[in-house]
Amino acid sequence: MSTQLDKNNIANPAPLGLLGFGMTTCLLNIHNAGFIPLSIVIIAMGFALGGAAQIIAGIIEFKKGNTFGATAFTAYGFFWWSLILIWINPFKGIEAADTKSMGYYLGLWCIFTLFMFIGTLKHNRTTQVVFGSLTILFILLALANFTGSELIHTIAGYVGIFCGASAIYNAMGQILNQEFDKTVIKL
Repeated sequence: MSTQLDKNNIANPAPLGLLGFGMTTCLLNIHNAGFIPLSIVIIAMGFALGGAAQIIAGIIEFKKGNTFGATAFTAYGFFWWSLILIWINPFKGIEAADTKSMGYYLGLWCIFTLFMFIGTLKHNRTTQVVFGSLTILFILLALANFTGSELIHTIAGYVGIFCGASAIYNAMGQILNQEFDKTVIKL
């Protein structure tokens, strides 16, 4: 008897990754839109659900042989952990992030996300919306950092809330459609 699991017998990790991404993205962008301050609530969500849950989902996607899902969830999970490290700057003697550095950081994530969006053209429409709106979000956040524009930052917040909500919708659709074995939520 084999001790290895058949990759088809492993549950779909995408809803976990999408919820981790979506809920954390919504919460951070509620802050970016100006509704709440940056607090430990956002940092804890980013560490646990945005970071750890997505990394776990990504590792399971690797096991299932899904390169796209593995790359997306693992990379964005580590994005959240890197962002938290930038915010809290636990390294003594290392200069805190400035807006120019943050602009480049977010710009690189934009480029990565744009290429991932191209990959979604083989996926369902909802996944395309998630990655398309995330590309726009990273462009806006990079521009807000490069220009210092609070207006662009606030607009980015609203785009981010939409992006996160679309990921939550995608996750709920995958869960409910599988549970009921029919299309309950159109993706």
